[in-house]
Amino acid sequence: MSKRIIFHIDVNSAYLSWEATYRLQHGDPLDLRTVPAVVGGNPETRHGIVLTKSIPAKKHGIQTGETIHTALAKCPELMIVRPNYGLYMQCSKAFGDILHEYSPLVEQYSIDEYFIDFSSMERLFKDPIEAAYILKDRIKNELGFTVNVGISTNKILAKMASELEKPDKVHTIFPEEISSKMWPLPIEELFMVGRATSKKLRSRGIKTIGDLAHYDPKLIKLFLHSHGLLVWNYANGIECNPVRENRRPIIKGMGNSTTISFDVDDRRTAHLVLLSLTETVAARLRQAGYCARLVSVSLRTNEFYDCSHQRKIFSAIDCTNAIYEVACELFDELWKGEPVRHLGVRVSELCQNDFHQMTFFEKDYGKQRAVDRAIDSIRERFGNGSVFRSAFINSGVRFSSGGTMDDEEYPMMSSQL
Repeated sequence: MSKRIIFHIDVNSAYLSWEATYRLQHGDPLDLRTVPAVVGGNPETRHGIVLTKSIPAKKHGIQTGETIHTALAKCPELMIVRPNYGLYMQCSKAFGDILHEYSPLVEQYSIDEYFIDFSSMERLFKDPIEAAYILKDRIKNELGFTVNVGISTNKILAKMASELEKPDKVHTIFPEEISSKMWPLPIEELFMVGRATSKKLRSRGIKTIGDLAHYDPKLIKLFLHSHGLLVWNYANGIECNPVRENRRPIIKGMGNSTTISFDVDDRRTAHLVLLSLTETVAARLRQAGYCARLVSVSLRTNEFYDCSHQRKIFSAIDCTNAIYEVACELFDELWKGEPVRHLGVRVSELCQNDFHQMTFFEKDYGKQRAVDRAIDSIRERFGNGSVFRSAFINSGVRFSSGGTMDDEEYPMMSSQL
């Protein structure tokens, strides 16, 4: 029986790499990866957060998750790129299609991460490390962006290996290499050790992954409970979950929000902002192949009062107009006439959209769904601004607002790999 071999393939600075590749392929002479640049927020209002950064931006101390405002304070010449989720999903699919040529067991774990079970593939590739280099270089040459490949005997070690030196690298952390490659790393480098956990560990003298691996697991459990045992196992390279073939990414919800550059004090303008947000959310919903059963609207007044409202839909929907109608009703019920500075639209309780069943009393959105598909196709070919509603002309509201991604919009690594 051959040894279990797992690959973890992770795109380097995914959103920025995909944006840079797209621009280069369409004639832009500047490679965003070579200058201080970030994807996230709004380049016009300079609100929002950093979703990903270039290596030159990292050298200025810019971090993922910080506000655009603080990032600009660190690097005034920083380039800010608006997120393009439709493009990112296309790149992710193209990336995954190549991986499926190397193994029948491929699991997408997030929009820019896949696991491959490379076990029993000796007839095709005698050396898995050589195969990883072939795979990495093929993605670079055919798709234009780079990846890191981590190789080991389970998911956690493969994941940790891919996080070593970047970009465009292949690394291994086999069980016999744990002590030399993983244990010297700071405790914060261990998967599932966040800020709060690392603080508790460091307060007890646990500063490296090796310190944790050699600590008494019974004592770890006393102050970190079951999570303590999980990270102790990870520190020792213990993890046995299989690569799940054709597993569909778990998406709990999709949302979009925007901080408006002026106070909105009339219903018509507020509805236009909701429409611009819904356009983006509904398009991403359709592209991911989902319908939603719950629509939520949130608002923040100019005095920073936050409130939200949600409604369950009897039949799941993915139509822009259907979601927009519910969003407007929720806003009208929520709004008391105060000036609004921030609006958000979110859909959740998702289900697959490959079968759509109407109720007897439901409004027929069949023609609208066909229009949505046609518009999605046009925007995919010619760009997001190639077609938009006339209501936005001279309105002062962008036809596509927002760009702040919810934590659950794309699947992230959970405690169980």
